[in-house]
Amino acid sequence: MPSIWQSDEVDAVSPLSRSDRTRLWWEIGIVLALSVGRSALYSVLQLVQSLERDESLGQQSTSVNPGAAASEFWPVLYQFLSQLFALVPVALAIWLLWEPGKSAFRRIGLDFRRFGGDFGRGVLLIVVIGVPGLGLYAAGRALGITVQVDASPLDASWWTVPLLLVAAVRAGLTEEVIFIGYLFDRLRRLGWGWWTIILSTAALRGAYHAYQGFGPMIGNFVMGVVFGWCYRRWGRVMPLVIAHTLIDVIAFIGYPLAAAWWPGVFGVPVGPTPTPSGTPSPSPSGTP
Repeated sequence: MPSIWQSDEVDAVSPLSRSDRTRLWWEIGIVLALSVGRSALYSVLQLVQSLERDESLGQQSTSVNPGAAASEFWPVLYQFLSQLFALVPVALAIWLLWEPGKSAFRRIGLDFRRFGGDFGRGVLLIVVIGVPGLGLYAAGRALGITVQVDASPLDASWWTVPLLLVAAVRAGLTEEVIFIGYLFDRLRRLGWGWWTIILSTAALRGAYHAYQGFGPMIGNFVMGVVFGWCYRRWGRVMPLVIAHTLIDVIAFIGYPLAAAWWPGVFGVPVGPTPTPSGTPSPSPSGTP
């Protein structure tokens, strides 16, 4: 059975009235202001601020996951709750996509009906995106145009790994459901062409990670193009969520090992004291 995204029903978009278009733009603006759009704005401003410092980007650092005293119960509880509440914009996007008789989960392919195939495609995307992305990050660090990203600053404890897993799932759902599932539907309804949608959402994804420097910004733009093309072809967001989540799990949990083995690339910057430059947003970026 062909995906709804490959059917004539979607390609033949019914024109909207002026009032409907205005309402839809307001809806998109509100969703973005509550989630990835707000973080993208903060991220770009953080990059500009970083460029104005005396230290080069290569001498600065940022944390993907906010720090917490893992030996204390309350700070860790607040971190768990923060990650859970950060999923509210995802729930809002899914609710807005829901129509009478049409499950939003089925419409964007965020279900477990084809989990085996989705998982296989997710692993394929890890090879296509994850490995080159790591190389791009290393190259950016070597060139001094990428901020040193501390992917797991939490203190070591038995609940550190569960907290990082929750953060990875949150990042995968937030970016793929909103960048891909929600925006693809809404922009298509506004009459945008497929490649315009793919490139625009990829650019927003790149801006979302701008605080990490130019390497991750370029890498995430490419990731957005590839993920957008795959969604257009497969009609399912689940493989993208799986790939994104697994990439983040590998980055978050494997970061201490990488920092120990390659301190020049993943360790603390050498030189002037680095200035933390994490995104000043309640929903920090999740992709290293």
